[in-house]
Amino acid sequence: MEAILGLDVGTTTTKAVLFDLNGTELARASSPPYRNRTPQPGWVEQDPEEIWAALVTAVAHITTQLNPNITICALSMAVQSGSLLPADANGQPVYPLITWLDGRSAELVQEWREAGIPAQLKPINGWSLYPGFCLPNIAWLRQHNPRTFAAARRFLSLNDFLAYRLTGQFATNPSNGGGMQLVDIRTGQWSYAIGERLGITPEQLSPIRPSGSIIGKILPDVRRATGLPDGVVLVNGGHDQGCTALGLGVTAPGKLLLACGTAWVITGVMDTLALNRVPATLDWNFHALDDRYTISQSLGGLGAAMEWWLNQSYRGPSGSARRGEMFAALDAELAQTRSDNHLYFLPPTGGHNDRGAQQRGGFVGLQLGHSRADMARAVMESAAFELRWLLEPVQQAGLPVERLWMVGGAAQSPHWPQILADATGIPISLPQYDTWPALGTAVLAGVGIGAFASAAEGLARFHKPERDAAPDAAMQAQYDEMFEKYKEENN
Repeated sequence: MEAILGLDVGTTTTKAVLFDLNGTELARASSPPYRNRTPQPGWVEQDPEEIWAALVTAVAHITTQLNPNITICALSMAVQSGSLLPADANGQPVYPLITWLDGRSAELVQEWREAGIPAQLKPINGWSLYPGFCLPNIAWLRQHNPRTFAAARRFLSLNDFLAYRLTGQFATNPSNGGGMQLVDIRTGQWSYAIGERLGITPEQLSPIRPSGSIIGKILPDVRRATGLPDGVVLVNGGHDQGCTALGLGVTAPGKLLLACGTAWVITGVMDTLALNRVPATLDWNFHALDDRYTISQSLGGLGAAMEWWLNQSYRGPSGSARRGEMFAALDAELAQTRSDNHLYFLPPTGGHNDRGAQQRGGFVGLQLGHSRADMARAVMESAAFELRWLLEPVQQAGLPVERLWMVGGAAQSPHWPQILADATGIPISLPQYDTWPALGTAVLAGVGIGAFASAAEGLARFHKPERDAAPDAAMQAQYDEMFEKYKEENN
């Protein structure tokens, strides 16, 4: 039996999921978490060798589970985007991986904003300017660590580094390349103008190859370490968010993906590059499918706000309540609450003015009669209002918003998805599966080796069940009034 392996190389761990060519999951494995290192306040680095070892471990755990009649033909990766690895000409790291969580370039980014540089860059790369991404971090190295900048003959994304370790070939894909903020969104190639600003050349970056194309065969020493068979190939994958969208079938305008982890990110799809038609707050990148683009925006740490409230209010007197017990208590109490309690929560991270900002948050309208569940509902409703606030200019621009696919921790709540549907008026699909980036890359792997004639054919084989949360018309009217009040409190 032939099989394809999807890898999800995230910010904290690497997951591997094996599927047969009919879309049936055969095995899964996960690595231990990576360690974040903070050598200075605000810096967040990772050891690329530790991430490489995690990938090898996850794949080896898969191969040890296999029956002799199963043959892995190809693998593909969905990889975290935005992190930067300076390397020598042979791909060996000369500095730790500077992750997308890193804040060392915040002062530099602020200087650029005051100088109007973001307005010069976005028409080229489609991105707003944020600390932590490759573009400002390369500039930071040039200014503050010239020795590392000079030693770096290559600037790699994590995807490029892992692809090189697997095959000996330097290669990236459009979405991971785009996530470095160094690609011309109109041509799909490295921007000479941005490179000149940073003091680097496109030759220091990995060649951009299409997602779904074969990069090369897995090297013999890697096969020995992982147990992979002779002849297995690496197929070019994509940015983890784009591969999640692909796996879910979010591949056409009108469909949106809402990823609800610690941070919330909304991602839509465009079939034309219409920079002037889309609100300037949205960032452009390449989809995992050819001739498709993603438009996305972070909503800030909305999930972090609920984590904070859960830990403060549901741990019990000793602080020892288990996570499952806390959520069970929360869910039971939320069922007894109402949405018209005139209580609002302003999130301390994110917000409509600057999704990455830290700000003063708290409850508005709090009274002695409010319970801890009332306050939890207010936290959930604030997330719904922030989502609606973000989508308003999108809808006003005439872009379709037909359905939203919700994944992540908040999607597991029996209450939160319904609150989102009622407050936004958008039907929400809740897929009943948990490894969408790996599934999306498995589809790409199948396309790469010719097992699927197209991604659409592959997706049809990987169909997973889902449940829906439909907007309630009566609740929508109530939330319309509450949303206007929420906006007043935030201005």
